[in-house]
Amino acid sequence: MSRDRERRTRRARLTLAGLAVLAAAALAGGGYAAAVLLNEDHGGSGTPAAGGPTGKPSGAVPSAPSAKATAKTPGEGPKVTLHKPTGHANGVATGFKYSPVGAMSAAVYWLEEYSWLDDQKARQQLEAVVSPDAVGYVDKEVSEVRKLREAVGLPPSGGTTSSVTFTTSVNAIRSSALPVEGQKPGDVIQVWMNYDRYATGPDGAPDKQPLKDQQTNVILRWQGGMWRLTNQPDYVKHSSPPVSYLPDSPYAWRDGWRQVQRAG
Repeated sequence: MSRDRERRTRRARLTLAGLAVLAAAALAGGGYAAAVLLNEDHGGSGTPAAGGPTGKPSGAVPSAPSAKATAKTPGEGPKVTLHKPTGHANGVATGFKYSPVGAMSAAVYWLEEYSWLDDQKARQQLEAVVSPDAVGYVDKEVSEVRKLREAVGLPPSGGTTSSVTFTTSVNAIRSSALPVEGQKPGDVIQVWMNYDRYATGPDGAPDKQPLKDQQTNVILRWQGGMWRLTNQPDYVKHSSPPVSYLPDSPYAWRDGWRQVQRAG
């Protein structure tokens, strides 16, 4: 490997490592922000106590019978088939339906496409999908991107090198309609996502140290004929933290975690 190639690959590794460090710092501070994509909030590790899940159960999950024969895990249960977008503009997928799966699909595509390390592209994407009522949301998120760039040794503003690419892949989601006064049921939905993020260097080799099992969430509001990101306090106060996602955990299943698959 040439010295230049080694340097670019090392930068990719440092970027992912820096992201993990920032996530740990956010958790240590105890800050819980329900609709912030860049807060890489992890759920607690390990299996919850035998008493059951620690978070509020998702409204999308029916009460399960106590019989052991009905017990399922996210790995065993049916997957959520995401809707395909019908369009693409300003760096984001568009055209998701007004439905729970439509909201989940919008959240997943948004996270996987988000330019979390390019402040200019991130601003373009955010301005396209953030609710106009969420004052200060765009500037706050762009500021987070710039802080992250500086943390991994990049200038505060700019793009990423074309020789290093990043891929975000959502594994599972947990969604629930938020009971917001003055809003029709189903108009405001919180979506938690478990995802992995990989870096690919100039040699195209697979990432040996990817970020795995990350968790983050968004709150979406149906507004102006599309799902929009929001962080309004009236919505955030109704949000709930999840049980940790584990594919073989019955507690994760009962809490509402479902694996995702793309439409054929």
